[in-house]
Amino acid sequence: MHSKFIEQSFAVPYAYKLHFTQRLFSTDNTLFRDIFDEYKVNDTVKALFVLDKGVHEYHPELHKEIKDYCSKYPDTIQYTGSLIIAGGEQSKNDYGNVTSVLEKINTNAICRHSFVVVIGGGAVIDMVGYAAAIAHRGVKLIRVPTTVLSQNDSAVGVKNSINSFGKKNFLGTFAPPYAIINDSDFLKTLEHRDWIAGIAEAIKVALIKDKKFFNYLEDKAEKLGNRDMAAMQDVIYKCAEMHMHHIARGGDPFESGSSRPLDFGHWAAHKLEQMSNYNLRHGEAVAKGIALDVTYARLMGLISEDTQKRILAVMRKIGLDVHIPVETEKEIQELLQGIEEFREHLGGELCITLISEIGKKLDVNKIDIESMQHAITVLNDSCKIKMD
Repeated sequence: MHSKFIEQSFAVPYAYKLHFTQRLFSTDNTLFRDIFDEYKVNDTVKALFVLDKGVHEYHPELHKEIKDYCSKYPDTIQYTGSLIIAGGEQSKNDYGNVTSVLEKINTNAICRHSFVVVIGGGAVIDMVGYAAAIAHRGVKLIRVPTTVLSQNDSAVGVKNSINSFGKKNFLGTFAPPYAIINDSDFLKTLEHRDWIAGIAEAIKVALIKDKKFFNYLEDKAEKLGNRDMAAMQDVIYKCAEMHMHHIARGGDPFESGSSRPLDFGHWAAHKLEQMSNYNLRHGEAVAKGIALDVTYARLMGLISEDTQKRILAVMRKIGLDVHIPVETEKEIQELLQGIEEFREHLGGELCITLISEIGKKLDVNKIDIESMQHAITVLNDSCKIKMD
């Protein structure tokens, strides 16, 4: 007897815009209203706002500005309330935060034709995006990232997630936002470590995709470290553009395969964040992960020593700390366990992105553990020499 089956394939187009502006909620800036106006059919569009607590504290006037803005455009935007959530990676560790967002979506009758607007760093945006994606099988999301890292990388993509079972991004969805709005004014109040940490993702994408971009980062390293806003805006724009281009044209926007070049340096970064109880910023951990993988690539003969030193010199000039914070044998083995956890995260087949030269990625399916352990020692020894 022959079995029967029905097979159907379909494609769904996705489109979203990344806007650049200043003073987003100034009543004479019509960008936010225009985004709502472009979407609405007949009635006003409901908006629920979720604010990162750190942003709220640095910008205490923001809550009133949002309400005043919505009041000025009542025919377009219906303000339904706001919620303040503590930011940082810890916001992704507590499922209670997801529940709080879902409760607000429910009580304010936010439907699939309404908007959740999240304003904050990458972690809060990840968490709120996850909540929005599972409510009603997906309510519309507008991201307003407020850090360098989120403006140039994490808020630009199509991923949303929270941490669970002690693992980073264990629960998540692929759900593109309706729009992303980068307001450079939010960067002015960043702690210096957050300003610097966000540059790590720009270095990452330059190393795997664009030598000219790396040359630019090298040339502007001192200015970037000294908080030059013009240089930073150029970096954010270029980095975000490359990230979005990769999603659209990389052939695997929802990461069904094992190759994830945008996770360069991330196997160690994810584990280091966890080991530090998330006291390390994601960008700080990524910088360390990149430095470690670049050192490993040099030990394996994939890149030259001059290339490795050049990369580390740029990172240090910007102000990034590339020391790997492991001392005991137990800590080293715990970090190396991150390779196996990354393999599991990929779905079974290990695929680690390295580089064969600046601007050219190289995927490998096997890591020599002894050489990686030696790379930790070599990198940390080089950090001691720089300190001396």
